[in-house]
Amino acid sequence: MSRLSIPTVDQSLEAAKPLLAAVEKQLGVLPNLMKLLGQSPAGLEGYLSLNGALAKGKLSVQLRERIALTTAEFNGCDYCLSAHSYLATHVAKIGAREIDAARDGRSDDARTAAALHFARRVAESRGRVSDADLAALRAADFDESAVVEIVLNVALNVLTNYVNNVAQTDVDFPLVAARQTA
Repeated sequence: MSRLSIPTVDQSLEAAKPLLAAVEKQLGVLPNLMKLLGQSPAGLEGYLSLNGALAKGKLSVQLRERIALTTAEFNGCDYCLSAHSYLATHVAKIGAREIDAARDGRSDDARTAAALHFARRVAESRGRVSDADLAALRAADFDESAVVEIVLNVALNVLTNYVNNVAQTDVDFPLVAARQTA
């Protein structure tokens, strides 16, 4: 059971209701994380704004979902692993083997593997990556705007990982448990 309350839409703060309605319209459902973030309309708006902006960036939905899985596994977030495994399968159309590999920061594709390794290093080092980490990403043909977007995707996912880990948000996706606890 969640340690922080997950209000229904009717119980949500007025400022959060239009944001929640937009999420439900876009997804067809309203995940518990969104209802939880709605406890802070400013927090929900900030999350949705950054998420929406990054969706318009240069990283594909497939790579963004893989980064989310790498980050969630590192942070031991069952909610995010469950949500992003579902999204990776049903939205990004990533196969089960690649989803499993992404959890460990790996991929059969060398360029994707370089991005996931870098994302994992960003999480592990709290952004203090080495020159070699950055050089390896550049060698995989990622330019500086892609580097920034990878870091921002890690940060966005750390945000939701931490909220869900604090709240112990009730998982409303098929459950995927972390292999480790951060």
